[in-house]
Amino acid sequence: MKKRYFLQGSAAVVGTVWLSHYLSEKPKTMAIEKNQFEITKTDQEWRKILTSEQFRILRQHGTEFPGTSSLNKQYAKGTYVCAACNLALFTSETKYDSGTGWPSFYAPIENAIGTSTDKSLLITRVEVHCRRCGGHLGHVFDDGPAPTGKRYCMNGVALKFVRV
Repeated sequence: MKKRYFLQGSAAVVGTVWLSHYLSEKPKTMAIEKNQFEITKTDQEWRKILTSEQFRILRQHGTEFPGTSSLNKQYAKGTYVCAACNLALFTSETKYDSGTGWPSFYAPIENAIGTSTDKSLLITRVEVHCRRCGGHLGHVFDDGPAPTGKRYCMNGVALKFVRV
């Protein structure tokens, strides 16, 4: 019996630490060198044009809770643009339901995104950001559908949908 309680307690501690780190509200403000992106603003300037949730996601590398974005179930024809700078990022033709709770796409628009290495969790992931303003959009994984095999798992709050 003692071994079972020890294992349950250990799992609870590890899970709590991992979850608190993953959902942490700690600001991790982007280190943007001058002129690294076409559009650069100070945190104060970004806060003036973004909601607090958009700022947390786009500028501090946050993650929204799964299933909270209305864009997750948006399947009308149109374009998904960066919520910070309005750069076209994804089209509705590449959107699919990944079952993850976040808007997912199998391919971005050409020259719309940039990627970087994210080691903020216990695993290394590929972070996706807007190539024009550097805003954090989400992550890309190698478990998507054909033809690319990629799953661009995006935070809905980092995107705006523009109908065709």
